Amino acid sequence: MQLPEHCQMCPRRCGANRAAGRTGLCGAGDTLYAARAALHHWEEPCLSGDPQDAAGSGTVFFTGCTLRCCYCQNYPISQEGLGKAISVGRLTEIFLELQANGAHNLNLVTATQWLPWVTEALDRARAEGFSLPVVYNTGGYETPETVRQLEGYVDIWLTDYKYASPELAAELSGAPDYPEVADRALRQMLAQTGEPVFAGDFLQKGVIVRHLALPGHTADSLAVLQKLSDIRHETGIPFLTSLMSQFTPFYKAAEHGLGRRITTYEYRKVVDAAINLGLTDGYMQEKSSAREEYTPPFDLEGI
Repeated sequence: MQLPEHCQMCPRRCGANRAAGRTGLCGAGDTLYAARAALHHWEEPCLSGDPQDAAGSGTVFFTGCTLRCCYCQNYPISQEGLGKAISVGRLTEIFLELQANGAHNLNLVTATQWLPWVTEALDRARAEGFSLPVVYNTGGYETPETVRQLEGYVDIWLTDYKYASPELAAELSGAPDYPEVADRALRQMLAQTGEPVFAGDFLQKGVIVRHLALPGHTADSLAVLQKLSDIRHETGIPFLTSLMSQFTPFYKAAEHGLGRRITTYEYRKVVDAAINLGLTDGYMQEKSSAREEYTPPFDLEGI
């Protein structure tokens, strides 16, 4: 496994010498860290199945993140460094253990900063009989080059499309280039993966685009939906849309004007706009989804 001496794996392109142990803006250096590996029941139904079933999405939460979202519900691992150092060998074992425990798929959450470790572990696991669909769970802040590197490894892209406004992206995630980056990344994901393919109720291949509606920013949500509609028409490749109402004011959200949950009126406007644009293949949430218990405990389970 070759670690980058001038890291370019994410759009930050910070140039950290990871091979020499330097950490990038994502917080990652030369040692792999992860915070949880377990069956997860709160993804979209085509990934997790029925929440009452024992099985779920075999989810690995990695430490660090390329974004700096002020409202991140996973902030202990994304921004505060919570996690445990593990080897590629142990990561391989984790993948195989999740499969043995009945997972419907392997769900890699915020894995880009650990790409060399992840791809090597997938190669090793497949040599030992691993065969689950691989879900890449990302904030959408990816370079086309990284997306291309994952061709043959990733079956399902579970990607955010957070903002249409560079100013809002700068304020809330420290990434004014987010809209153009997410647009290019999504187009590359669609080109590689194609239209959704199901086996029964479960997605085997395709793209799910998530959008989290934020309180006070309905206008930006409507602009995001217009962009998604444009991408669908321009590429001709269908995808699933997941409109999320679960915003809860975690971490530093209140410092940036996000000290409340969204109203039913705000979320209804977003849903109605999606319907009017024909973005009807996918999912929406009940307002009751905005609850803290939907955030998993980062207690190093399974690591």
